[in-house]
Amino acid sequence: MTKNQIIIVKKAKGHGGHHGGAWKVAYADFVTAMMSLFIVLWLLNTSEHVRKAVAGYFNDPLGRSTMNGTERAGDASNSAASGDNIEQLKERMERTLTQAKDFKTLSKQIEMTVTPEGLRIELLESKNGTFFDSGSANLNANGREILGALAGQLRSIPNRLSIEGHTDSQPYSANSSYGNWELSSDRANAARRILQDTGVRGDQVSQVRGYADQRLRLPKNPLDPSNRRISLIVQYLDAAPPSPVPGASTGAYAPATEAPANVYPAALRNERPFAGASAESTAVEKAAATQNSSKSGAVMGQAVSRK
Repeated sequence: MTKNQIIIVKKAKGHGGHHGGAWKVAYADFVTAMMSLFIVLWLLNTSEHVRKAVAGYFNDPLGRSTMNGTERAGDASNSAASGDNIEQLKERMERTLTQAKDFKTLSKQIEMTVTPEGLRIELLESKNGTFFDSGSANLNANGREILGALAGQLRSIPNRLSIEGHTDSQPYSANSSYGNWELSSDRANAARRILQDTGVRGDQVSQVRGYADQRLRLPKNPLDPSNRRISLIVQYLDAAPPSPVPGASTGAYAPATEAPANVYPAALRNERPFAGASAESTAVEKAAATQNSSKSGAVMGQAVSRK
């Protein structure tokens, strides 16, 4: 027998083959399903407003949807204006307007007041015209800038808007077919166009109303320039539509409570809410109506053409 002979045994090893990444796909599907489950569970415990906001974002991430929450998601400025937070909206509006180029000049011509309808924003005209060309529905640079700034805040909330146009009691000449009714309506519509061109949604404006000189800001001084104004009302979400005035023509509505004579604050102060329809306010309105009717003949005798 030969010396210690080394014997080498080779065993063939089987190979299971390459499994690939199929397991990764299955795991990703599992994680996605779990995430979807938790999102559904979370949504089931949120309010209707939050669900609509989330739906609006996923339906239109670019922010062109009419659903609240499609822009600046998570920002408190997107929340609906209600009786609890209407003052916060008012403060945001005031801060926004302080950035206007000629704010110091325009501040005395802008009023913001919390009313039973919602937040009322009024742009008051001066003798020579502040926001509109005198006797015209053409907005000047100041009017376009202020309305554009307001639209930047209003477009992010779900609340509806109503726009009102008002004039003083200065009539057009007797031979003119264009009067205060047409002017107040045209100015309100001009404001609507600027607001929608600068961000307010098309379905956000619920009403555009022209009142001529039927809602004077200063009833005792019907020719005062501040009676010429545009009013924007940010309505509460549960606000009921205005009720028609008994015996009035179609399109006339019950008078809204008038704002106090506090001018837009230099120090951003809070105004008191509009007074309700109390017996005292009713007596004041009747006295003002009597005084206006006694002056109507003198005013009509001073009819001139507006420039």
